[in-house]
Amino acid sequence: MTNFVDNYCEFPAILRRPMWRLWHELLIRFDRDNTVNFLNYGYEGLHDDIPIHLEKEDEKDRFCIQLYDHVVNTVKLQNKKVLEIGSGRGGGAYFIARYYKPKQYTGVDISRSTIEWCNQFYNVSGLSFVKGKAEKIPFDEQTYDAVINIESARCYSSLKTFFNEVHRILRPEGHFLFADMIEKNKVKDVYKKLCSCGFGISRMTEITRNVVKGLEMDTKRREMLIQKKIPGVLKKAFETFAGVQGSKRFESFNNGNFEYWSFVLTKI
Repeated sequence: MTNFVDNYCEFPAILRRPMWRLWHELLIRFDRDNTVNFLNYGYEGLHDDIPIHLEKEDEKDRFCIQLYDHVVNTVKLQNKKVLEIGSGRGGGAYFIARYYKPKQYTGVDISRSTIEWCNQFYNVSGLSFVKGKAEKIPFDEQTYDAVINIESARCYSSLKTFFNEVHRILRPEGHFLFADMIEKNKVKDVYKKLCSCGFGISRMTEITRNVVKGLEMDTKRREMLIQKKIPGVLKKAFETFAGVQGSKRFESFNNGNFEYWSFVLTKI
């Protein structure tokens, strides 16, 4: 099971979406007290970065929140219409809706049960969640001012189809805020796809070391949650999925097989 989890991004495209949906179903089943609201690897500054201010309730998710903040903090989202593709458990949407004050924030995910859970659990004005696919976003063209996609695109069957869909629904000069892990030899290919789909690159940053540091600092919390919530036979698989220090996923960042990149893009 652990190898299956570790290598699912390299599986044939037809298998990635069902596995991601299954993973969400397991999380809902095991997380009965609704404490796991982020699924990303996290981010931590490497130098003397001033930490962002968080409310007390958010401190437990600081490293995961810092990844979202890093990706979006150069773009004005206040009073804008924002769409997140691959919103997962909704933690990032909940953070941005409260701290960045968009006019409307919509999260899209493939898991119906997760969407239903998010709509029941979060109560913020303008925040809602709908079921949909990244390669066929269920909205009209030129509908949104910004689209966010964090640590989800690697599971899609066609990156180019997804990028074209983001371009379609963005308003002129709208922003695409995108971050994910990418195999080292495929970064140029992702860059070319983004450009060919009509995006100008405002910022392109490798943040692998920031992600590794975030995982190092967050490993104890992740391990405690896994020990508390996950049945014994699945613990190792969840440790790999969570990227805890010493797992294969953690080492894939540490040894350079995978890099982590963030992009701020503009529709042109």
